[in-house]
Amino acid sequence: MESKIEVISTVKVQNSPDLYKIVDSLNRTLKEKDLMFGLALDDTNKDKAVFTIYRT
Repeated sequence: MESKIEVISTVKVQNSPDLYKIVDSLNRTLKEKDLMFGLALDDTNKDKAVFTIYRT
């Protein structure tokens, strides 16, 4: 069985120490809707985070 993950949206935001809590809450709440959320530090600017929404 092949799993397909589609990127719906990506946005750069100001990094914050608690930002991961929002992403964690979204993942826990909306996984039944086939949505997944990701957060990573921007490669070029460590003050920015990249927030991504996926459809699974």
